[in-house]
Amino acid sequence: MKRYLRAIFFFCLLFTAAEVASAQDFYQELFEKYDTYKEESITKRRFSYEKISPLIENLKEDSFFEVQKVGNSIKGTPLNLISFGEGDVDVFLWSQMHGDESTATMAGFDIFNFFKSNDFKKEKKEMLSKLRIHFLPMLNPDGAERFTRRNALGIDINRDALRLQSPEAKTLKRVRDSLEADFGFNLHDQSTYYNAARTPKPATISYLAPAYNYEKEVNEVRGNAMKLIGYMNNILQKYAPGQVGRYNDDFEPRAFGDNIQKWGTSVVLIESGGYPNDPEKQFIRKLNFVTILSAIHAIATEEFKNTSKDEYWKIPENDRKLFDLKLVGVQYELLGDTYTVDLGLNNYEISSNTESGIYTKGSVADMGDLSTYYGYKEMDVSGYKVVPGKVYPSVIKSIGALREMDFASLLKKGYAYVQVENIPQDKNAMQIPMHVITDKKNTDVNLYVGANPTFFLKKNDALKYLVINGYLVDLQAPDKNFGNALIYN
Repeated sequence: MKRYLRAIFFFCLLFTAAEVASAQDFYQELFEKYDTYKEESITKRRFSYEKISPLIENLKEDSFFEVQKVGNSIKGTPLNLISFGEGDVDVFLWSQMHGDESTATMAGFDIFNFFKSNDFKKEKKEMLSKLRIHFLPMLNPDGAERFTRRNALGIDINRDALRLQSPEAKTLKRVRDSLEADFGFNLHDQSTYYNAARTPKPATISYLAPAYNYEKEVNEVRGNAMKLIGYMNNILQKYAPGQVGRYNDDFEPRAFGDNIQKWGTSVVLIESGGYPNDPEKQFIRKLNFVTILSAIHAIATEEFKNTSKDEYWKIPENDRKLFDLKLVGVQYELLGDTYTVDLGLNNYEISSNTESGIYTKGSVADMGDLSTYYGYKEMDVSGYKVVPGKVYPSVIKSIGALREMDFASLLKKGYAYVQVENIPQDKNAMQIPMHVITDKKNTDVNLYVGANPTFFLKKNDALKYLVINGYLVDLQAPDKNFGNALIYN
């Protein structure tokens, strides 16, 4: 009898191992074949409802999908719920509650393309026979139109779960209640300056199983969210090792994630952060595609239940100790004395009337001893002295003439500003490594938190680098990886 029971036990172990291996192969293939499903009509983070409206109309014509208008934004833009699958377990996903958090919205349309394809029939059958999947993309289209966090009323929808002042919040609550969803995915973007605690790696993806009370108790509903996150993290580590964080779980009584957890839906918060050289978050979009589909598959197979909640707590907490550029050991002279300081510099996006819709403005985010901080780009400049840039002595007639100038030569001579006579009023920035000015300008370097960082770095009586608008320019290769300088009208 004992031998018989042992045989059954080992058979079960082998069967479970085979299931896990099969799932791992599925996720690996999803990652490798992602470009097959990527919705190519969206490749930039900034887009409005007009961009996705034709995609939603196309889904309406496909009998596989059920598309319902479930509400309107304050300005009257439709809020759509896209549903598919025939199972009894309801999975509800909503994205772009904050108008400037669009990564998961892009991934959602990639996921629709995946389900429309003829690939992975076995895995799709597992998911679609067990689950009914519902996706509400772009909950805040008014905010998306201006690429801003808040809605047209000026409130944060994610702090409107109790009062339900906004039509967007009322719609989200009504849909959740009508579905009585078993699982919910609250899809957001977080700052690119978050890192996984005590590491220089960005928190590219962060998860949270929101608390449903101040005591942060764990019941079965929240426990299932934790297990699911532990499962997703184990998958994602293969593609973003060490770049997954755990969001703070302090209870916020006004937030939707916390309340939906309290209302009986196992909620997983996914926050898309930063990744090196991915300003449009296209690689992070790919990670969303894989992690969301891995979760949906694990819910259908119930494979996530084999993951211990301990795996959730092993994920390092989010920290916020990243800069775009960290300079270590700068020699900075102030009032006749020289000080050694580290500089943490960030480049913030500013909306503008340009083709790209944005330009960046650099800022000193912090200075002093930054030894516990990190940078996407980091450089030890010990012994390098801060030197102010000079204004080019001749006034240039136009922007066109400016573009013809030999910037490499000018920078090596210490020029960081150029005066231009005729500047279009709607221009704020240029992709040249010199600031454009209309009048004489004081170019003395005054470093403080919030200052625009523009100065040369000098060592052994030679100019080596230019920091302009927060970007580091090697004077031996001044055009490499440059963002934009500013136009001072």
